[in-house]
Amino acid sequence: MSQDRAFLKSGRNTIIHKDKKLDLVVVNSEIHPKIKVTQNGLEPFKEELPKNRRDAKDRYLEMVYVSSADVFGEEKQLLFIQALDGREYKVDYSKIGTKLFVRIHQDTYM
Repeated sequence: MSQDRAFLKSGRNTIIHKDKKLDLVVVNSEIHPKIKVTQNGLEPFKEELPKNRRDAKDRYLEMVYVSSADVFGEEKQLLFIQALDGREYKVDYSKIGTKLFVRIHQDTYM
């Protein structure tokens, strides 16, 4: 399996988006909202999830299953996402439905 992915993981809860050709879809669990990471920042992902990697690639997406063994191995309450727009976003799953759910953590991390 190729390890050339559109993201890196850093530390215990940071995802770094690194490929502007592919958007990331972050899935923390079935019950939490899905987040799409684009080159312009974060937005809710409201479409149907791709059925497999090929379907995802056809839609220019890469799936990031937070609890999978090759990412973090467990669901996260707090996640930091460094997007290609030069910002680091803080995603706090304990604040779903409020304006604090996704917010800018650092305006320029580069």
